[in-house]
Amino acid sequence: MRHVIALDVGGTGMKAALVGVDGTLLYEDRRATGRERGADAVVQSILDFAEELLDYGVAQFGQSARSAGVAIPGIVDSEHGIAVYAANLGWRDVPMRDLLSRRLRGIPVALGHDVRTGGLAEGRIGAGRGIDRFLFVPLGTGIAGAIGIAGTIEAGAHGYAGEIGHVVVRPDGPDCGCGQRGCLETLASAAAVTRAWAEASGDRYADAADCAKAVESGDPKAIAVWRDAVDALAAGLVTALTLLDPRTLIIGGGLAEAGETLFAPLRAAVEERVTFQKLPAIVPAALGDTAACLGAGLLAWDLIATDSEVTA
Repeated sequence: MRHVIALDVGGTGMKAALVGVDGTLLYEDRRATGRERGADAVVQSILDFAEELLDYGVAQFGQSARSAGVAIPGIVDSEHGIAVYAANLGWRDVPMRDLLSRRLRGIPVALGHDVRTGGLAEGRIGAGRGIDRFLFVPLGTGIAGAIGIAGTIEAGAHGYAGEIGHVVVRPDGPDCGCGQRGCLETLASAAAVTRAWAEASGDRYADAADCAKAVESGDPKAIAVWRDAVDALAAGLVTALTLLDPRTLIIGGGLAEAGETLFAPLRAAVEERVTFQKLPAIVPAALGDTAACLGAGLLAWDLIATDSEVTA
């Protein structure tokens, strides 16, 4: 059975699949990155996992995977296959595509940014299907965006497009790891809400999901924390829609799991800030935490199609 390898590398874990030609998930698995052992160990874990997937495909289907798609966090040079930088994983300038291709016995490998790869999947088979212009924004440990244009994801001239998490929304806000203050992800990411709610509630184990539940039960401290995050998020999104004019904003990640507890006030806050801009639809992502893995499979199949066109 024809298939490709799809691998999504996160800050702490990896999701993987073997994907059939029609997009069917033939096999799925998850694994820890082992980042506590250092950057070299993370790279080794990725290579080992990918090789296991290759061997599994041969054993189960009698043939090797045709290609592999890998989604990774941080700064990614997709054209040259370089994992440029990932703060959470500790690597710099890793020739990931070449390392993987050698370990996978020469099959072609496509390397992509995790959020843009997730956006590709949402655009083709998820909440953005059939929409010509969208912005996909997952709210997780950090915040980034994927700009969908006519079935493709815009990477920008240097591969940095979509970094909405580093739009400054409150210049006097918290310090950000990027060197600025008041960046969107310091105020409206799931990690930011977790920090703020742990402090407000006095429970160091409380997280963003706990805050959402407390909001639903009417806790005034939780409502204040949630309102601050939603207001910051709305400010960042209005900046993005002013620049990009998307038809739809697709919101995913951990905070989106709060459903209308997030979406109702967010839609109101965005509408309140819009003046001349056209108000986009604001909808939840459809693919959950599988988006980047599914997108990696699409990258792998696209790579085969591109190679076939070149050699035809």
